[in-house]
Amino acid sequence: MRMEANLQARQEMQMKLAPQVIQSIEILQLPLLELEQRIDQELEENPLLELERSERTEVSENSESAEEDKAGDSEQSDPMQEETVESDRFERLSELTDYYEKHTGNEPFKRSPSDNERGSKLEALENSPAPEPSLQDHLRAQVSYLALEEPLQAVCENIISNLDDRGYLEHDIESLIPSSIREESSECGERALEIVQGLEPPGVGARDLKECLLLQLDPREKDYDTVAEIINNHFEDVTRNRLPRIAEKTGYSIETVKKTVEKIGSLTPRPGSLFSNPPSPHVLPDVSIYEDDGGYEVALENAWLPSLRISAYYARRLQEKGLDEKTRAYLEAKLQAAQGIISAIEQRRVTLENVVKEIVKVQKDFFDRGEMYLKPLKMQDVADAVGVHVSTVSRAISDKYAQTPQGIYSLKRFFSGGIRNKDGDLESWDVVRKKLVQLINNEDKQKPMSDEDIAETLKAHGIDIARRTVAKYRKNLDIPSSRLRREY
Repeated sequence: MRMEANLQARQEMQMKLAPQVIQSIEILQLPLLELEQRIDQELEENPLLELERSERTEVSENSESAEEDKAGDSEQSDPMQEETVESDRFERLSELTDYYEKHTGNEPFKRSPSDNERGSKLEALENSPAPEPSLQDHLRAQVSYLALEEPLQAVCENIISNLDDRGYLEHDIESLIPSSIREESSECGERALEIVQGLEPPGVGARDLKECLLLQLDPREKDYDTVAEIINNHFEDVTRNRLPRIAEKTGYSIETVKKTVEKIGSLTPRPGSLFSNPPSPHVLPDVSIYEDDGGYEVALENAWLPSLRISAYYARRLQEKGLDEKTRAYLEAKLQAAQGIISAIEQRRVTLENVVKEIVKVQKDFFDRGEMYLKPLKMQDVADAVGVHVSTVSRAISDKYAQTPQGIYSLKRFFSGGIRNKDGDLESWDVVRKKLVQLINNEDKQKPMSDEDIAETLKAHGIDIARRTVAKYRKNLDIPSSRLRREY
């Protein structure tokens, strides 16, 4: 068998997105805060981009009096003198380009942040919440106040370091004792675990769920023995809601068993989760929907975004002859990039506004009356109405929120499938789920409804769904079965 390498030429056609199209897609997907950061980055990197004059005037009016005087003097200066200063600065443009590329290797003419920008960023940093202490930090701080002897404190810190996010200890105690003291103190591990389990929050340091619940009980309470007995000996019956069986085995009345189970339910199975909850994200609505003369108007929240324009000075100089070719190429590239970002931001504004207006047109009942009147809506329907591709609608609503008369909602919240009721109207799946929750909340807890009963009741209200669909929705909503919902 002979193997050889050779060259072959072939023709093929491929579809490739132009850089301007890629940039427009990226800008369209950005939520408001990220778009503001992107604009700041572009202002830093592109000298041909600048803020609109009106915005600069507002900054000047809000600055200190010395800066106001300086701005006033510049406005009254001789235009010919200003042109001369700008011309001198432009003549050094080519030299600065060569200098930066030769000595720093960085792209030249990066705009340094102004005092106003530094002040706003510092204010945002100062107003940001401090990170919450972790479970380990909280426990170590408590141990530090106990003034323990060195070997014991070292074992306590080892135990604390090996707790999981729930606050449980899944390691063997012996493995957490340093080898230097393992033979000298066999009781050190158990003593250290006892200390850790006595810290706040109650239940931390447990090795299983039963121990976690028992650690949260107060031995001084009169029902301590009853609760501890049921946790130790009848916990499986508790989880399966077999209260009569517990009463039969223990000899307690059904009322006593019921109160005991309610107390067990009030305990925390994951004490460490109090310190592991992620912070709530900061949401800034991209669009506001407000009522006006019986209808609804859409307004984009563009006040946060700086208005951009092309620098007239550099654009004018590009028209002059005799400009150094290297400098001309650099400015032309930056001019194209500046025009692209301005066009992409405007296209984002138009697309987002058209999409939200179509949402408002379809979901008017939701804005009037609330979530129970949310209608089924597909992205394809909005795309057809607006005249764009469905992927454009998907990008336009990605990670974006709307301020509405009903509260702040993700734009994706207004899109869902549905089912036709007996009247022929479409019911949103979200509305069906809410009606299911209402039925379960209003049921007789001593005779809870089965999935079949819920399906029949919904069918009587004009919503024909199968029993298995009810079971799927119930599980997705973390609603237990009828046997576990029963109260005695």
